[in-house]
Amino acid sequence: MRHYPNRALGVVAIFACLVTTVVRADVFNMPGGQTSVSMVTVGNPGNAPDPATGSLYGAVNYVYKIDKYDVTTAQYTQFLNAVAATDTYGLYATSDANGASMATAYPTVGITQSGSSGSYTYSVIGNGNVPVFDVSWGDAARFSNWLQNGQPTGAEGNGTTETGAYTLGGAVSNSALGAITRNANATYFIPSENEWYKAAYYDPTPATYWVYATQSNTQPSNVLSALGTNNANYYNGGYTDRVNYLTSVGAFASSPSAYGTYDQTGDILQWNEADIGGTTRGARGGAWESGSLTSSSGVRGFPYASYEDDVIGFRVASVPEPSSLVLLAVGALGLLLWARRRRASL
Repeated sequence: MRHYPNRALGVVAIFACLVTTVVRADVFNMPGGQTSVSMVTVGNPGNAPDPATGSLYGAVNYVYKIDKYDVTTAQYTQFLNAVAATDTYGLYATSDANGASMATAYPTVGITQSGSSGSYTYSVIGNGNVPVFDVSWGDAARFSNWLQNGQPTGAEGNGTTETGAYTLGGAVSNSALGAITRNANATYFIPSENEWYKAAYYDPTPATYWVYATQSNTQPSNVLSALGTNNANYYNGGYTDRVNYLTSVGAFASSPSAYGTYDQTGDILQWNEADIGGTTRGARGGAWESGSLTSSSGVRGFPYASYEDDVIGFRVASVPEPSSLVLLAVGALGLLLWARRRRASL
């Protein structure tokens, strides 16, 4: 009877080496004082949809990750400086629905564009930890592509903004953007409506849904507080922040969703992938200028896909790279076969 006491360790070690070659960091790290992209895991696959919506929303049958915070102006500025020296597809909003630019929409925060086409550069105004705004659904899709492609530096095009999670091919019109679907190999993307909804409102213990993404069925307080357990940025007879209007992502530190996301109630409306009528896309979560009702689970927005407004931003979601999943399956199979052979030799 032969024993191979080190073979199992050897198989495990080889498998671990294979896996580490494809493990992917959670996007990019920001400089000190600015919020880095950080993902939280949304588990409990196979959850039932929310009966309060007629069982239409919230069911997701796989594990995924979603941005803990909204994408910030500082993060989006890095994106612009990487790909938008020419800005072929208008990733920087020079005139939004209100006639303002990313530099003028708010009194104390935003993003400036300097120079001329071909050599544009971008800088953060004020607090870079507020949610980015004035982004269309197409802008959010191009940011997602850039993340999937490894945050490259280069002109807007294939390999930077036009391929990856979505094949955009220069799409900018409402109808063209409305026809875009997530590619099968997508690893960073705009969350689907169900993915966004589950991360915001579902609580796996005791398998129920909240009305607000603060783990509450009661209207939150709109007082800016890091200690309040049911607080959010929305209009309630007055603004949460009467100077900046937007609040820093994660400022309501004790008011997360059950999965640990922040600001899915209030602050800024957030895009999702829902295709509504072929020219409009889904948006949820309410904003600083609207009442608590629009921030609740029962309200869904559907702006035109090319619409840019100072109350619309986004967050990203992700799944493991397909190669990681394949290696996990191969590794598990290898260990199983080794165990069977070892038992046969005893």
